[in-house]
Amino acid sequence: MTSKPPILPTGQPATKRRILTGDTPTGRLHLGHFVGSLENRIRLQGEYDCYFLLANMHAFTTRAERFADIRQDTIEIVKDWLAAGIDPGRSTIVLQTEVPAIAELSWFFAMLVPFNRVMRNPTLKTEIESKGLGDSYSFGFPMYAVGQCADILAFRPDLVPVGVDQVAHIEMCREIARRFNQVYCAVDTHAEDQRHESLGGVFPIPAALVGRVGRLVGTDGKQKMSKSLDNAIFLSDTPKQVKKKIGAMYPGQTRDPDQPGDPDINPVFDYADIFVKDQAFVADLRERYRKGDNLGDGHIKAYVIEAVNELLDPIRERRARFEGPGGDDTVIDIIRAGTRRANAVAEETLAMAKERMGLNFGARAEMLGTER
Repeated sequence: MTSKPPILPTGQPATKRRILTGDTPTGRLHLGHFVGSLENRIRLQGEYDCYFLLANMHAFTTRAERFADIRQDTIEIVKDWLAAGIDPGRSTIVLQTEVPAIAELSWFFAMLVPFNRVMRNPTLKTEIESKGLGDSYSFGFPMYAVGQCADILAFRPDLVPVGVDQVAHIEMCREIARRFNQVYCAVDTHAEDQRHESLGGVFPIPAALVGRVGRLVGTDGKQKMSKSLDNAIFLSDTPKQVKKKIGAMYPGQTRDPDQPGDPDINPVFDYADIFVKDQAFVADLRERYRKGDNLGDGHIKAYVIEAVNELLDPIRERRARFEGPGGDDTVIDIIRAGTRRANAVAEETLAMAKERMGLNFGARAEMLGTER
């Protein structure tokens, strides 16, 4: 099968390796998202052909009755992306529910993975527990784990920037890609992952790219940062909100400022390691804190507050451009333009997959009677 290469926003043929990642719209993004994945996406825009997916269909697996919230959360996440530095002129923003090839691939992929394998996915099990779903989750909830594989493979990426908690999902995606290539493309079961495409496989075996911080602790100092746990610092928080949240962090110990402390159990020092640019300065603070050199927790928090606000200031400024009248409409226009480009790639992938599966009875447009 031959086809033209997909066209990038610049109008140039895609010759770069491709990235696909995204977020489920469950609310605004926070610092954990930024250091876990988002900053990698921003950094790699000039180096890769980037696709960033809004997984709004997945949001319905646990909030089907809150459809209005899902719609607005989708818009808010795009604002966070744009504010953080995602450039729609260099990257493609994709709305999952407007790419029909994803749903069709999800169905095909579901035939290639046993149900008990899906339910062994540790990320899925953690979500069931953390959200208190028990046995009441919808039939579609475990299906989203397969759907996420279709989200990725529909764009045939080489890399998937994710937080460490999503690595298990990527591993299942890799398994499905291998299985499809082996069953339908006659790729040898012993073939190395990097050779699958050259041996005739439809899908590359994508690799997870974990951010520089695998798991950012929340402001409670214990659990992973999460909106649902009310321990998050959002990219859109005001300087005052940042100060209040970090100022309330428990330092892991109770002590007098002039008594020795242990920086290794103090989550505030974790934030200092991540966000304060001058790491020699942080190392000095650690040593002074360990010696009890009249250095209180409030001093450390003040440096962290300053560093976090320095990071967020330009993000807040860029986000403000989309907060006024017409801001949502601008975001929706960006989503529509990106999704049009993305559909060309996803439809190409689906056609390749269906041809290998013996389902190439006619072009989709011809079968639907919509060809021009």
